[in-house]
Amino acid sequence: MPKATANGIEIHYEEHGDPNDPPMLLIMGFGAQLTLWPDELVEALAGHGFRVIRYDNRDIGLSHKFDGVKAPGLLKLTLLSKLGLKPKVPYTLADMADDGAGLLDALGIAKAHIVGASMGGMIAQHFAARHADKCLSLTSIFSTTGNPGLPPARPEAMKALVTRPKSTEEKVLVEHGMMLARTIGSPGYPAEEERLRARTTASVRRSFYPEGPTRHLSAIVADGDRRPMLKRISVPTLVLHGEDDPLVPCEGGRDTAACIPGAKLKTIPGWGHDLPHELVEELASAIAQHAKESAA
Repeated sequence: MPKATANGIEIHYEEHGDPNDPPMLLIMGFGAQLTLWPDELVEALAGHGFRVIRYDNRDIGLSHKFDGVKAPGLLKLTLLSKLGLKPKVPYTLADMADDGAGLLDALGIAKAHIVGASMGGMIAQHFAARHADKCLSLTSIFSTTGNPGLPPARPEAMKALVTRPKSTEEKVLVEHGMMLARTIGSPGYPAEEERLRARTTASVRRSFYPEGPTRHLSAIVADGDRRPMLKRISVPTLVLHGEDDPLVPCEGGRDTAACIPGAKLKTIPGWGHDLPHELVEELASAIAQHAKESAA
């Protein structure tokens, strides 16, 4: 698997499609490896005429790990955030956006279409604000603005997200991953059991690194309210969100679209906080159409 030095760290990435096609950078979310972008979606985007690049964020998968770097606990982070204070964290979402920009530089890519999901959408928002010169378009998928007035995640979804597995045995890790996927997944498009088990097993075998998500979470909480930043984004933007997302309620997507000037919003009934096989072509078509219209 290819790797590059970007923003001073090692980033592992994959490329799909014709290298002469317009580049599209996919940024995954909290604690998630690049493999959470379904192969079918990646291939569909490549089929629409894009050079698709997906990568492991810092502290996850096969990219650089910040071993031993302590992050504040969630309680302290939340308290400081409510008091309007900026906690000291190992790194920020802006740093993670700079990783993506550095990866483009390492690959010799001047500009790309930027697509981010969940925390990856937050990173993509920072990318569009900080590196507009490198950004052909922005697609923010089931993400949000950091607006404290928005509805929170459902308790069961947040609990599933932050609960650690009971042991590091492969069977336990796989069952835990499947439980999380079912809890935050799409009620209208439930994952087929064997497909979910195979995907989760492959993810566990590729990498298991529970310390990384702790630092990811601290970066999210410390980021605060992005609405003032979003109002400055000038690149063409598409917001995609599920109407039945239990982790990041659809109001987060609506708020994102309302804050970014000229942003388009597409919501889908029955869609939760995952990328179901049944929605691959609809999502790929929406992302590709937006990117092509932005470049016209």
